[in-house]
Amino acid sequence: MSGGLAIRGAKVQMGIESRLQDGSAVFGVVGLGYVGLPLLVEMAKSGHRVVGLEISAEKVADINAGRSYIPDVPASVIADLVGKGLLEATCDFSRASECDAIAICVPTPLDEMKEPDTSYMESAARMIAPHLHEGVLVTLESTTYPGTTEEIVQPILETSGLTVGDGLSLAFSPERVDPGNAHFQTRNTPKVVGGVTPRCTKEAVAFYSCFIDTIVPVSSTRAAEMTKLLENIFRCVNIALMNELLQVSERMGINIWEVVDAAKTKPFGFMPFQPGPGLGGHCIPIDPFYLAWKARQFDMHTEFIELAGKTNEAMPYYVVQRLMNALNNHRKSLAGSRILVLGVAYKADIDDMRESPAIKIAGLLRERQADVVYHDPYVERFEAEGGEVTSVALSAEEIGKADAVLLITDHSNVDYGLVVRSAQLVLDTRNALRAFADDKVVRL
Repeated sequence: MSGGLAIRGAKVQMGIESRLQDGSAVFGVVGLGYVGLPLLVEMAKSGHRVVGLEISAEKVADINAGRSYIPDVPASVIADLVGKGLLEATCDFSRASECDAIAICVPTPLDEMKEPDTSYMESAARMIAPHLHEGVLVTLESTTYPGTTEEIVQPILETSGLTVGDGLSLAFSPERVDPGNAHFQTRNTPKVVGGVTPRCTKEAVAFYSCFIDTIVPVSSTRAAEMTKLLENIFRCVNIALMNELLQVSERMGINIWEVVDAAKTKPFGFMPFQPGPGLGGHCIPIDPFYLAWKARQFDMHTEFIELAGKTNEAMPYYVVQRLMNALNNHRKSLAGSRILVLGVAYKADIDDMRESPAIKIAGLLRERQADVVYHDPYVERFEAEGGEVTSVALSAEEIGKADAVLLITDHSNVDYGLVVRSAQLVLDTRNALRAFADDKVVRL
């Protein structure tokens, strides 16, 4: 152990950029979820030894045994990196002392009052602070409001006795993970980086350049934090616009999906967005409220952004109302009807349930005394208001037993022909059944 400490001291004197160049730097990631695990794997694939710091003993055991719980990360890749001694996970946060650069990738949810809950990142910072050594770089990747890195994380890290800009480097680099995206993963998605000081930015750029193809430095942590919010608020606002136009078009007897397809033929000045049953995932439903909360501290009220959030949050209620109307046209009430929810993950072809609109919709259906079951090839268990929802096979018998099929998520491995042939009624919230001309299919 004493020899290891002597080597560590020598490496500190070299500076992190030298250690990155000669390959001796050790990397760490705090939080091994949808963001942290892919990042950890890319770090190890670059040839550096990496340590994953995680409070879940189950996740740690899976990783060290070469198993993956994230669909985008093949188990074979993890097993290979573990076998080579490049990748290891642990619940022992004192192992942060081995790391020359540490990325914090923990959740940043909203509390019941829709205000930022920074407790996870605060806890992560406190757990590594006592184990930081001179010359270490810490980056925060958790999506948050401008100012978080310097106002919350920096003071906690400096309890180590190190000072940012003098023995400790600190930067913010927002995660840009898109689960299930076949074209853009961790390595080929450009990485925005902003440090507390110019030196912090330089070191963070050098760090991420080891395993990310394109780095985009910005002038500050606040600029980097705002960049992530802009990206997701842009989507939130435009989806809200489409959801409002959907409802207007429905009253006018216009097919909004046809209108979007026509509008996107314009080769300039238009970017297509799709309406839907509500927003899901960790970012888009949450990020607008982060900025709205922070803006109030500057006597600003982001009414436009908050309105978009409210419009999207109201979509599950609109979906339930449309389903009630469709059942009424079949001389049935929602109460007592059997509803088969088809697809409950927040987006197609993944198993991620975070903030999925299906959770709210199933809860609303149960509140209105519907008998709710579901089918999702990616989701084994699903809970909504009132407890666990029963999973059923997608067979002609199960589809036919339902008074209505409510299509929430359009997974590509579903036999939609079988659904249309066997169903009594289908409410399609994703336009997944556009190829089927059938009176039993109602489009949102």
